[in-house]
Amino acid sequence: MQRILSTQLPAHVGRTVRIAGWVHRRRLLKSVAFLIVRDAAGLSQVVVTDPAVRAALEKLTEETVVEVTATVVANPTAPAGVELTDPTVRPLGPAAVPPPFDLYRPTLTATLPTQLDHAPTALRHPTRSAALRISAAAVAGFRATLDARDFVEIHTPKVVGSSTESGANVFALDWFGRPAYLAQSPQFYKQLMVGVFERVYEVGPVFRAEPHDTVRHLAQYTSLDVELGFVADHRDVMAVLRATLAGMLAGVADRAGGAVATLGIGLPEVPAEIPAVHFTEALRIAGAPADEPDLAPAHERALGEWARAEHGSDFLFVTGYPMAKRPFYTHPDPQRPAYSNGFDLLFRGMELVTGGQRLHRYDDYLAALAARGEPVEPYAGYVDAFRHGMPPHGGFAIGLERFVARLTGAANVREVTAFPRDLHRLTP
Repeated sequence: MQRILSTQLPAHVGRTVRIAGWVHRRRLLKSVAFLIVRDAAGLSQVVVTDPAVRAALEKLTEETVVEVTATVVANPTAPAGVELTDPTVRPLGPAAVPPPFDLYRPTLTATLPTQLDHAPTALRHPTRSAALRISAAAVAGFRATLDARDFVEIHTPKVVGSSTESGANVFALDWFGRPAYLAQSPQFYKQLMVGVFERVYEVGPVFRAEPHDTVRHLAQYTSLDVELGFVADHRDVMAVLRATLAGMLAGVADRAGGAVATLGIGLPEVPAEIPAVHFTEALRIAGAPADEPDLAPAHERALGEWARAEHGSDFLFVTGYPMAKRPFYTHPDPQRPAYSNGFDLLFRGMELVTGGQRLHRYDDYLAALAARGEPVEPYAGYVDAFRHGMPPHGGFAIGLERFVARLTGAANVREVTAFPRDLHRLTP
């Protein structure tokens, strides 16, 4: 008899079926016992009246893996409107050692560090797994949206010979006796691949050796990177980003509706045109000094409140960041060279995306590196490609964990990350 999932039970009323999963909870009443079995799709309620089966059930522990063969009976008060009766229960392994928290409770009461220490079992809780389902659905929507626009998915090296962002916050390692680094981003490679496919994207890990111990930073996170050629300026990139976000949220609605319901969240609407303000105007709105070189988290929160109040939008573009705060490959604003054709996208008052137009002329790269006192040699393999013809291009990168955390209302990105890596954590 083929195993079926809990969500398939309503289609089998009156039939004998086989399910399998984990003992989620046992309720041992005087005249009847209930076994709740959890599988990847949800919960099944098994009604036990036979004394022998009940005796065996009493010996099981929560999280023991079992197989149940029983008859499906309609019951509007049971999960999915059905329950299983006259069961045969067979353990598929030894009795499990119960985890240090109750997975059957609506919320996990353990502290986040305890959950992370026991991640393989904590992630079984419906609220934790729901966030990961939303993450997977968002990535599926990301890919589907870009595939429909003739983008090509690429896979680039995660071990590189020089830092991508001209910074010191890199993880150094030994590469057969030569110095190497974990990639801070696929930035150089995705730009070079514009010269091959014109439109590319990548889903992959990036590494930042930044000594942050905050609720919004990880040392390793998943970056959703996009780069496209033949743009007029950064506004073409922003238009693609807007469509991509809409596609990601549509993917969550289509593929992870149950997870959204489990967490009790609403999905935001992406405006047909996301409101945008120049960096100088953003400083004024946030009440920051006019000579502030960047936006602090408090400024971002103020801008998020403004976007919601003035435009009814959870999203806000801030354009024209000072060139001094952008990477050397960023294209300056031709009308205001001290400012960039770059942008950040704020989502509910937090920076989610950085992007913009890139330089595409070889001589401009030489000038940009010289202006920052950077030698050309570490970037020779990257910069040399621009001698052979590259179109005007630009792109962006979305931090997946931060997106899911803002979407679900999680207070900490570690709540939506399966096995986070940060300043203190290398296990499990």
